[in-house]
Parts: sequence; C-alpha cells; structure tokens
Amino acid sequence: MPQWHDGLAAQNFAELIEQSGGEHDRLLFECDDGRHITFAAFWQMAGRFGAALIAQGAKPNDRIAVQVDKSVEALAVFWACARSGLIFVPLNTAYTASEVGYFLEDATPAVFITTPQRQNEFATPAKILTLDDVGGGSLVELSRQFEIAPDHPSTWDDLIAILYTSGTTGRSKGAMLSHGNLASNSLALVETWKFTPTDVLIHALPVYHTHGLFTATNTVLLSGGTMLFRRKFDADDVMHVLPRATTLMGVPTFYTRLLQNDGLTKAATAHMRLFISGSAPLLAETHRNFTARTGHNILERYGMTETSMNTSNPYIGERRAGTVGMALPHIVVRVVDAATHVPLPPETDGMIEIKGPNLFRGYWQNAAKTAEDMTADDYFISGDVGRYSEDGYLTITGRAKDLVITGGFNVYPKEIELLIDAMPGVLESAVIGLPHADFGEAVTAIVVAKSGAVLNESPMMAALKTQLASFKCPKRIVILPDLPRNAMGKVQKALLRQTYADLYRPV
Repeated sequence: MPQWHDGLAAQNFAELIEQSGGEHDRLLFECDDGRHITFAAFWQMAGRFGAALIAQGAKPNDRIAVQVDKSVEALAVFWACARSGLIFVPLNTAYTASEVGYFLEDATPAVFITTPQRQNEFATPAKILTLDDVGGGSLVELSRQFEIAPDHPSTWDDLIAILYTSGTTGRSKGAMLSHGNLASNSLALVETWKFTPTDVLIHALPVYHTHGLFTATNTVLLSGGTMLFRRKFDADDVMHVLPRATTLMGVPTFYTRLLQNDGLTKAATAHMRLFISGSAPLLAETHRNFTARTGHNILERYGMTETSMNTSNPYIGERRAGTVGMALPHIVVRVVDAATHVPLPPETDGMIEIKGPNLFRGYWQNAAKTAEDMTADDYFISGDVGRYSEDGYLTITGRAKDLVITGGFNVYPKEIELLIDAMPGVLESAVIGLPHADFGEAVTAIVVAKSGAVLNESPMMAALKTQLASFKCPKRIVILPDLPRNAMGKVQKALLRQTYADLYRPV
C-alpha cells in the first residue's frame, strides 16, 4: 500500500471519515438558517441520499452531476456518492444553462441534481432531482422513503469525483479524483495545520470548488471539529460569528473585505488559532495589513483542482508573505526547466511540477490532454511558474498558461475571446487579467472593431452575461483601433497588461 495510508484500517475515504471523524453525536454543522446538525444526522442523511440515487437507477461508477446552492444537503450528496460507489460532479452555480449543457453531455450523468427554480432549463437524458438551500427538494422527499443502503466496497484507487477545470481552448476538462487522492490530502492538511476536535471553522466558501468542498470540509470531518456553516461570505456576518470560531479558510477577497471592517482588531481575533488563504495569490500588502490589524500572520498555501493542496507555509515558523511555503507530507514539488524537466537551483524561475498521492487520475475521456500534462517520470506539469528560496520557500511568480484568476476562480481567456469575436462588428479581441484590489485580477476585454463598425461597451457586456457565468464576464471592455503585436504577429498581452495596469486602481 502507498506510504501515506500504511496502518489505516479503512479501505476508502468514506470508511476513513466514519472511523476518524470523532464522536457521532458531536455537533458538526451550526448553520446560518438556525439548524444544528450532528455528525450522526449528517451521515444518515448521506446514506439515505445514496439509497435514493440508487433507486433512480444509479450504479457504481455512474456520475451524479450537481448544480445547487450551498447547503449541508449539497455536501451530503457528495458523501452519498462516496458511500455508494458513485462519482460526484459539482458544477458552479453561476454556470448558464448552455454552459451546463456541455458538462452534462461530457460527463453523461445518471442523475442531475439542480435547484427547484432551474429544473426546467435543461435538456438531458439524466434523471433530474432537485435540492434547495434550506433542506428541501425532490431528493430529500425521495430519500425519506429509504433506509440507509449498505456502503459500496470502494478502494483507494476508485474514483470519487470529477471536477471540471477550464481549458485553454475554452472546453473544460474533468479532473478525475480518487478516494486515495482526497484522503491523503486531508490527512496531510490535518497534520500540517494541527486540526483537532476543538477546532471550529467558519465555512463561508462555495461547495462546488475544491477549496470549500474538500479542503475546508474534509479537514474538519477528519479531525472531528465543527463548522459554522455560512451560505455565503459576508464580512459583517463573519465578524458576528468570529467569537465562536478558532479558524477561517478563505480566498484573498475575504481578507481584503475583512480589512474594511472596523471591528477587525487584535482583541476581536485574540482567540483565533489560524487564518488560511488560498485559491488565488494573496498580495503581500494584504498579508502585512492583516498582521498589523490583528497580530495574526495569514497562512498561505498552494493548490489546484488536479492535485488539491500541494504546499503550505508552516504552522510553526515563519509564514512568509508572498510565498506558498513548502511541500506537504508525501508530496514532491519541483521547479524545473520547462523543456528538459531538469530541476533548477534556488532563486531561479521555472515550471512547477508535482508528484504524490494527491495527484489526479487524469482528465475524463481525454487521454491525450492527460499525457500532454504529465512528464515521463510521472510529474504533473502545473502550468505555474515559480522559484524556491535558498531556505526552501516556494513563490509563484507567473503562469505559463493564458489564465486569469479572479476571486479565486480560474478563467481562460480563449473561451471569452471566442464569444466576443463572434459578435457583430468585432474584428478581434484579447482578454487579460488586470490588478484589482478586491478580486486579485479583473477579467478585462480589449476589442477591435471591424472597419466602419461602431461598438458599445454596455450592450456587449449585457450579451456576454447571457452566455457566461458571472465570474467570467469582463468587468470592462476597452475598444481600441488595433491590438499591439510582436514581429511574429502575436498579440502582446503583456504590453496590454502594462498599459492598463491602473484601470481599476481607485482614484
């Protein structure tokens, strides 16, 4: 067996959680709708959901696609899949019906779970069930007819989830994750971040993304802690529940907005054990300002959909602003020459490559892309550029891929450029990310009109909002007579980023 789970009696992640997650009658969720849910009640909910899915015809290794609002029940669907041998496919709630159509066609789920309000928007052969954010919907009603089904005997290598990550060509790729991938990563995080049954985590992240779905939730489940479960992030709400918490996981936007709250002081955070940031780069300025206001150094880490978490600043020791720390237990993170894959010396920028039990099983139905992103010695080519310091801290210095990270979400410009280029009067476009105090980067479109055509920003923005999830939509569209190009005719996006670097800077 792999080193990370030597000595464990569990055969899969669901068994591990049930064995290690603390007393069954302990409080697991304190919800913002007033509900208090124990581990036992949550586990029974997941068991009944699994029985309901099986009754709908779902069989082991079938996909269950889910696009619902955040709720405890949404998390229970994931564990229903884990216990029943099904494969969970979460979808961003911001995706439009046309975007969801691609995922349903690609994943071919046996069951699609959506909100009651949206159930008539989709054409799919999958059976459709509904779930709302307060414990209602046809899935819940159906589950009440069943006893808990016996757990399916999954193994560490069996798939547990497919998470879609945007592709550079605009077509999303499904990253296949196994029981062992998630279990190994959760064990590493509990060890590294020192989670115990006394921890109370403010959970204000979405649960269709690896950060809120796996990183935050699974560390608490595995350590036996409790979650203050918020359906969305609101700085005032977080400050209200902060006195009952010990930890907070968030994206950089959480911390920039908390810094705008006058209640954020050393006294208000004196009882807190840990603040963690990820999913997007945390500005060193935000790190310093937060320390000055609270006395706490935010712990920044580095992860991806395909790998979950890879590195972390130390729990004990220097949490160095602008860096993402060192590799987690049992994971190797190297910085190499992109052409030769030979490791580079410290203080030298190179491609970041990753290997370990956290590494995904490849892209769903896309063996060619899987092979393209792997090295001959089985490292995953991240597409991120970074460097190690002399004393072993990793810094992400750039991206080899044409990628914008806004509010913790990955956006690939090609998808947006294709839609803009198809608009009447548009000759060409270039989509870039520009510095933004709240979102880290703001999606921005630079557009050139055809000869004689007149373009207007507002109707173009309105049209894009009908075709794209809100986080992908440009915050601004800048219309120029032409795009800058190099001698080979390639659009110079770096020059555009430099020219418009202050577009979102407050006056």
